[in-house]
Amino acid sequence: MTTIRAAFGLVVLTAATLVTGPAGAHPEGHDDEHLSNPFAARRAAAAATAPVRLVSARRAPDMDIAAAFAPFVATGAVATRRDDRFFFVESDGVPDHPLMVGIRTWQQQVPLPQPYTGDNAWQIPLHPVPAKTPASTRNRFLRGAIAVAVNGIPIFNPLNNRGEDAKAIGELDDFGGHCGRADDYHYHVAPVHLEKVVGKGKPVAWALDGYPVFGLTEPDGSPVKPLDACHGHDDPVIGYHYHAAETYPYLIGAFHGEVTERDGQVDPQPRARGVREALPPLRGAEIVGFEFTSPTARKLTYRIAGRTGTVEYVLGADGAVSFRYTDPDGRVKTEDARPRGRGPGQGPPRDGDRPPARGQGGRRGGEGPGGQPPARGDRPPPREGRQQPPPPPPPPRDPAGGSARTGAAAALVVSCPAVGADGRLPVEFTCDGAKVSPPVQWSAGPPGTRSYAVTLWHEAPDRVKSYWVVHGIPATVHALPRDSRAIGALGRNDKRQSGYDPPCSQGPGPKTYHLTVYALSAVPQLADGGTRDDLLAAITDITLASGTLDVVAQREGR
Repeated sequence: MTTIRAAFGLVVLTAATLVTGPAGAHPEGHDDEHLSNPFAARRAAAAATAPVRLVSARRAPDMDIAAAFAPFVATGAVATRRDDRFFFVESDGVPDHPLMVGIRTWQQQVPLPQPYTGDNAWQIPLHPVPAKTPASTRNRFLRGAIAVAVNGIPIFNPLNNRGEDAKAIGELDDFGGHCGRADDYHYHVAPVHLEKVVGKGKPVAWALDGYPVFGLTEPDGSPVKPLDACHGHDDPVIGYHYHAAETYPYLIGAFHGEVTERDGQVDPQPRARGVREALPPLRGAEIVGFEFTSPTARKLTYRIAGRTGTVEYVLGADGAVSFRYTDPDGRVKTEDARPRGRGPGQGPPRDGDRPPARGQGGRRGGEGPGGQPPARGDRPPPREGRQQPPPPPPPPRDPAGGSARTGAAAALVVSCPAVGADGRLPVEFTCDGAKVSPPVQWSAGPPGTRSYAVTLWHEAPDRVKSYWVVHGIPATVHALPRDSRAIGALGRNDKRQSGYDPPCSQGPGPKTYHLTVYALSAVPQLADGGTRDDLLAAITDITLASGTLDVVAQREGR
């Protein structure tokens, strides 16, 4: 596996550089090209050098963190650095163990490398502060990560963003992980299998409040002593630490240390980068295989009722991904996808912990490093001692106004004549105005288009909200007028009503909403008009192209 991934590498570091580089020094620059995957060559370089002798972990607290991650630094899977406040962990988010096999509840996501580097690295407090009131993780922090494994893979709350035990309902693979809405791989339970690499009794992860997570025994191999409500305890030698468990809460019941909660996750944390719109769950599917078929290609195999389907994809140097889907009936669909900017839980995570048939993620979510994070257009203020990740480049502007981005099929250009260059949705289309639907326009679909569908949706901290669903739009129609009611069939919004439900955000700050248009090879037939989830499930095999327009709305005084 190390040899296969070497083709992605762009920077080569020797083992000596990884271990003896000056504290705080970056092992490399981070230009745009490196964001695709700078870690494979590190793995290859480390494998080609003599074994590196690791120093004992019995050091000052900040050095203990370095020792915990050192085995994976030596293999090139992780890079670390520090300043006076934080320990930074960089990785591509793809672990060196079998992936995805064993998942019985699958949301059609696959592992893609993530740019957890530079200012988008994981950060762990070097000087954790015990919280006056520990923040429980039960039904909180359901988006993004709560810890980082020593192999650089984020660990999300064991509860998915619907509050369900992800392990118990079959969402996780044999190693306790799966992918979010941004196709970002992460764990949901403590990765105790890493003790085979780091050694029995060594930390397998570090919580984002600054305290280590040990395995199923005490460091000396004895049974775990009584644990507090946080699922940890103090020790006169190693200090406070958490422990893994085979049942809920699996690793952290509450944060012993101070953390900042924002939009349902620990803040700050990196953002995953999605390339395609999240798909609905594929009910009844079990993942039975995952292969690295070439240095840049992957193949996931799933089975439904004894029949198999596959998802094959090829990674491009620029972050683009080419997908080929073959369903159990032998039907083939292809799409080319490109990075969409922000997407672990991470901004908004497009995480794979989404409610049934949602979206993702993410990233997400969703949960989302997922999806997979502060909502798009609602970035947290800079924190002293750490640079925030730079904002993504602005999406291209279409001639009619508004910010246009193409969807996974990258074929439709969507615009809104009422949206200006600032990307703002006028008040008349929200609950503070006339409460009517906005005008929407789109470019013609590819040959074979028989109808169009339009949705307006928003990624909230706990789920994807749906405001408007229209389908059965004739292939000759490429626009909906303001307050459209007579074109196509109206689906049901989240209030279970047919028609347009105007955005009415209750939280502060601007919120980003998404107008997505689908070009379809048939006219979907949905009972009672159908919901957005119903629509997404119905058009899985008939979508020829899609495009999404992001618009921003903010209520006065909020």
